[in-house]
Amino acid sequence: MQSRRTGPGAFALRYLLPGLLAGLFVVPLIAMVMGSLRPLGAPPPGGVEFVPPGATLRAYGLLTDLLPVTTYLRNSVVVALVAVPLTVLVASWAGFGIRLLQDRAKRLAVLASLLVMLVPASALWATRFRVYAWFDLIGSILPLIAPALLGTSPFLVLVYAWAFHGISDSQLHAARLEGASTWTIWRRIAMPQVRTATLAVAILAFTFHWGNFVDALLYLRGQENYTLPLGLDTLKLLRPTEFPLLMAGAVVFSLPSVAVFLLAHRLFDDNPLDTLRKGTST
Repeated sequence: MQSRRTGPGAFALRYLLPGLLAGLFVVPLIAMVMGSLRPLGAPPPGGVEFVPPGATLRAYGLLTDLLPVTTYLRNSVVVALVAVPLTVLVASWAGFGIRLLQDRAKRLAVLASLLVMLVPASALWATRFRVYAWFDLIGSILPLIAPALLGTSPFLVLVYAWAFHGISDSQLHAARLEGASTWTIWRRIAMPQVRTATLAVAILAFTFHWGNFVDALLYLRGQENYTLPLGLDTLKLLRPTEFPLLMAGAVVFSLPSVAVFLLAHRLFDDNPLDTLRKGTST
């Protein structure tokens, strides 16, 4: 039985470091919420302000009066609900395909994925725009979902390839001898063993698609198709000096991401380092 490490180093690694990292994310969120509670017309605070004087929710009321926030929210939710599961499906298929390759072909596939990651996104904007224009997709939310058909990012494919690498060849060979197809092996043997990787890929995919501003700016036409990132930019153009209003919009935009993070935190093990060690020792 392996003894647990004790001492200042283990305490810092287990509690202090995660606490500091959490503080880096929590403090800006608190400041954003407090800023949204300032009276309309009030400038940004000059220093640390825990509760603004004259705290009010008027900024949220004005936000819904100026913009169709529910429409933006609905469109963003539709994109996320379609793109995230599609990303998990495609990325896991591609990652499992890499796992089944011979060593030489596997190295070439990983190298090709890394090379694709080096291509700047801006180099593809013009080509993608022409392709979507040919299919008459400009103005709809479909171009925002389309990246999920390629696994959203080669990095997510590599995450799955790394996770599937922990599955032994003996398991795969045994399943083959019992007559299992590749689809059955992926569904019944491979995927149940990489739940942590699936959760990580889903979170990263949600983060990408929820905050996808550039694609929304390039392809969406008409406010009825806007997503929240583009709606927040519209708010900045309408009231560029209304600090509480801008903070209220940022809060509405960030709340779903925070909720997804909290849900994912409950699904992960108590100690993420233990989760990582278990994932690598599978």
